[in-house]
Amino acid sequence: MTNITAPLIEIQTCPADVPTIPPWFAEVVVLARHFTQQGYLAAISEQVRLARGRAGSFEVLDFVVILLGYAVSGERTLEAFFARLLPFALPFMALFSRHRLPVPSTLSRFLAAVDRPCLEALRQLFLQDRLQQGFTGDRMGGFQDAQDNRLIVFDVDGTRQAARQRALARASDLPPARRRLDAVCAPGYRGRKRGEVVRTRTTVLQAHTQEWLGTFSNPGNGDYVEELLAAAQAITAYLSARGLSPADALLRLDGLYGSLALLLRLVPLGLGFLVRGRDYRLLDHALVQARLREPADGSVTHVETQVQRELFDVGFISDWQPERPEAAISFRVLVTRRVAPADPKQVTVGILRDGWVYELFLTSQPASSLPAATVLELYQHRGSFEQVLSDEDEEQDPDRWCSRTPCGQEFAQILSQWAQSQLSRP
Repeated sequence: MTNITAPLIEIQTCPADVPTIPPWFAEVVVLARHFTQQGYLAAISEQVRLARGRAGSFEVLDFVVILLGYAVSGERTLEAFFARLLPFALPFMALFSRHRLPVPSTLSRFLAAVDRPCLEALRQLFLQDRLQQGFTGDRMGGFQDAQDNRLIVFDVDGTRQAARQRALARASDLPPARRRLDAVCAPGYRGRKRGEVVRTRTTVLQAHTQEWLGTFSNPGNGDYVEELLAAAQAITAYLSARGLSPADALLRLDGLYGSLALLLRLVPLGLGFLVRGRDYRLLDHALVQARLREPADGSVTHVETQVQRELFDVGFISDWQPERPEAAISFRVLVTRRVAPADPKQVTVGILRDGWVYELFLTSQPASSLPAATVLELYQHRGSFEQVLSDEDEEQDPDRWCSRTPCGQEFAQILSQWAQSQLSRP
């Protein structure tokens, strides 16, 4: 050991390596204390069960602790997380009253064994926490409509995690090719992400407080119908726990959910909605055509792009499918149009017709509640939701691959959302 002294400074050096405490360890301490005090660790130990072989001396809670730490750490991979954690494994596990850190291969086998009942038990505990904790009363925020009624806005949308796949050798004398991500991924829309297959994660966010209420994932583009209904059930339970009715909610959805068949499934739940329409056959409806021949209700300018659009409030349409009276629903239609750009390839949203670019917006709210310009402005504020997803990816990136099985991957994503919810709770 070498000592370097000065009147006011003393520096000691040593040839032995002394690992520094990870910068995220303080957050783990806070998270462990909160989970212990609120009884979440005991609840997980009692209610999240998994019967499997080769369990050894580890329980479900041991693996939950690792995944919570991984979610908080922000490390890019589980391998990097384990390498950073290893020198502090004993104090890390002791924070959660656990005794020994499972090795990465044991965690991998656990996630591969996670089944649907185990996954749903964890999801139910997470939802119960969201119903009992979080913002209440005026702290929930809200949007005041033209009649001075408060609407609680919820965003339902998702992120996509793409995976790269290298070419495989194929020949008659070789066994059939198998890929490790076949069970968890499928071909689908990848957005701007590089890869050949994708997995979609649908999230539920209370827009005013930015509280996460759920996460649901499936291979490819996902089962967006069932995922939306599951999200609607979580929102209904959230409102009921706070003494509110489904009519006090407004679901803000993108064009993926803008089909009439899907809205037909949503309307019986009593939840309000605002969605970008994707069935452009509505433009041929007699009421829409008649309205487009009249002067527009006004002109709106997009804040970011400065593109001007004419706005038409068509009103409610209830006879969209007269041949199917059992499928009749009433919804309000708004249409925007703008002059088409010189290059048709620049039209990425809407439909190009006769030199105009048309967009559709459908809502359950009447004009007395949400004037036409307010509807469009409220929908455009979905951009803040996209920013929340971006911030989440930078802080935790819950779409990181943890498992090659659907239930194991979603198990880790729920814990990631739970950890973020606890660290940001009021």
